[in-house]
Amino acid sequence: MNTITSLFGTNVFSDSVMRERLPKETYKQLQRTMKEGKHLDNAVANVVANAMKDWAIEKGATHFTHWFQPMTGITAEKHDSFITPTDDGRVILEFSGKELIQGEPDASSFPSGGLRATFEARGYTAWDPTSYAFIKGTTLCIPTAFCSYGGEALDKKTPLLRSMEAINRQALRVLRLFGDTATTAVKTTVGPEQEYFLVEKEMFDKRPDLIYTGRTLFGAKPPKGQELDDHYFGTIKTRVAEFMEDLNQELWKLGVLAKTEHNEVAPAQHELAPIFSTTNIATDHNQLTMELMQRIAKKHGLVCLLHEKPFAGVNGSGKHNNWSISTSSGKNLLDPGDTPHENAQFLLFLCAVIQAVDDYQDLLRISVASAGNDHRLGANEAPPAIVSMFLGSELTAILDSIEKDEEYGTKEKELWKVGVHILPRFPKDSTDRNRTSPFAFTGNKFEFRMLGSSDSISGANIVLNTAVAESLRQYADMLEQASDFNETLHTLIRETIRRHKRIIFNGNGYDEQWVAEAERRGLLNLKTTPDCLPYFIKPKNIKLFAEHKVFTEAEIHARYEILLENYSKILNIEALTMLDMANKDLLPSYSAYTKQLGETIAAKRAALADADCSYEEERLRQISGLCGRMFRKTKALEESLLNLMHQDVDELGKAQYYRTQVFGAMNELRIVADEIEGVIDRKFYPYPNYGDLLFGVR
Repeated sequence: MNTITSLFGTNVFSDSVMRERLPKETYKQLQRTMKEGKHLDNAVANVVANAMKDWAIEKGATHFTHWFQPMTGITAEKHDSFITPTDDGRVILEFSGKELIQGEPDASSFPSGGLRATFEARGYTAWDPTSYAFIKGTTLCIPTAFCSYGGEALDKKTPLLRSMEAINRQALRVLRLFGDTATTAVKTTVGPEQEYFLVEKEMFDKRPDLIYTGRTLFGAKPPKGQELDDHYFGTIKTRVAEFMEDLNQELWKLGVLAKTEHNEVAPAQHELAPIFSTTNIATDHNQLTMELMQRIAKKHGLVCLLHEKPFAGVNGSGKHNNWSISTSSGKNLLDPGDTPHENAQFLLFLCAVIQAVDDYQDLLRISVASAGNDHRLGANEAPPAIVSMFLGSELTAILDSIEKDEEYGTKEKELWKVGVHILPRFPKDSTDRNRTSPFAFTGNKFEFRMLGSSDSISGANIVLNTAVAESLRQYADMLEQASDFNETLHTLIRETIRRHKRIIFNGNGYDEQWVAEAERRGLLNLKTTPDCLPYFIKPKNIKLFAEHKVFTEAEIHARYEILLENYSKILNIEALTMLDMANKDLLPSYSAYTKQLGETIAAKRAALADADCSYEEERLRQISGLCGRMFRKTKALEESLLNLMHQDVDELGKAQYYRTQVFGAMNELRIVADEIEGVIDRKFYPYPNYGDLLFGVR
């Protein structure tokens, strides 16, 4: 048997394992729960739990954990062993349906945004039967939702599942209107492309900024960066290839559909892309992917950096969220077919996405907002902070003809002439790729390119699912009341295009002219996290989430507070780290260099009265002046932090202060420190430099 096929999913309590180990009726009931969201009773849960325990123990597991995704952005787990004491002093191995369905971890130490007081510690984890359990090490991991004693969502999975139910409800209503009575469920699917950097662990360990913040707070550009584009899709270095091989093996064991791997644009940067999965499973798998990347890198003497901008001056790392909508029979509702202008169902679902992106562009921007991603959005390697959609020339022309009530001129697809006789001619794809677009249609899916590398993909998909559900709800309400379905449908599509075409932009998103054009169109340009977060609590957004039962108003305000607080904490840690590095390492090292220069001048003149000391004297004046400037910039950063202690501001005011005052002081300190690095004797630079980090893995 092929090694990969025999390896794949071996650590997953998968459908094939359940079919083999569960009684037929139990298996059928569990499948109904997984595919249609039906309730699972305790008797069935007990049978599933026992089978799951036996399977896990056979695989070497000794413990189980309810694996959940709190609002920290990473996963959490509390391990319990399977052992239960007996009266005669021995132990037996037990795992009940009750233990499978629900756990009770301490909720007091997880972010709650004021939903829970510190002393209110009770929280619950609830099994998500739509996501397969898996074994990690010697622990059976059960994917779960996490909520408070009062039922408020304290995690990222609960609202994601709610949003999937919302789009399922509304999409089924629309499909029924088109005569589809066979589809039992509609689910969104996602394939998240994951970018990351690999650096030598030995060098990482010597950089306090990387250790504490995940990015370099100081560092001059090396002579060579990514200018030659020689890293992108280049030959993968041996150690990196070995890391990728081990990573694939571990991911495949966990049923993660790791498919594509390659070098990215920047030196030391790489990417992994999976095959599409149902959105909540894709979210689980992406969290596992990031965790395993970091763990396996260490086995190879490397460190995996997931920060959005670990190195200034070279490309940062994003995560492209490839999103689509599929039925229970596997039909892709965003597949236009050969004649999209004649496919009314496709056009209606396309319009639903267009309207959703336009109506809730603020929420989409918020869903990717973070201190790390603020360094990336709008830079040359990323889409701008302005949300827009790319549809390509053919779809745009079709929508234009519908808006104008004109016949769409059908024609054969243009054929590319490849220019090499041995290669065949092939049809030109109706949509080119636009890497500058934040939200691009790529044939049968949308690629949301604004996510940061370290992001959980749950936030973006919660917004997408809910916003599209709202569009579909409006359409279903209208069409269900229509006396003439076809006429109402045509009018609905035409009017939706007219109202929301401003969001469609097929041009260069990096062009400065687009910023002005977007402003004329009334599109938002929310450049930073503090700029966009207040939109989260706008009445229209609260109404959206509340009506679709994705977030309560209290849960929205809690997340708003958590995002603001997290932003301020990150900038505070970065500022303190910069001060620590400047005061304890950089300034003393630079001062030592000036001392050496002075001693060299004195020694040369003692040996030769008319010695030429022009190099040392000029460098001494230059470094001494720069050190003085750096010291003053260090003091200015210290003062900006101290001044905040006397500010009477709320969390938004604090985040805005960090962005304008503290972040500004950090940048000014970095500029002068990096200027010194560019001229100092390398022996006096206390850390591995950019060249060491970016080109150190050989």
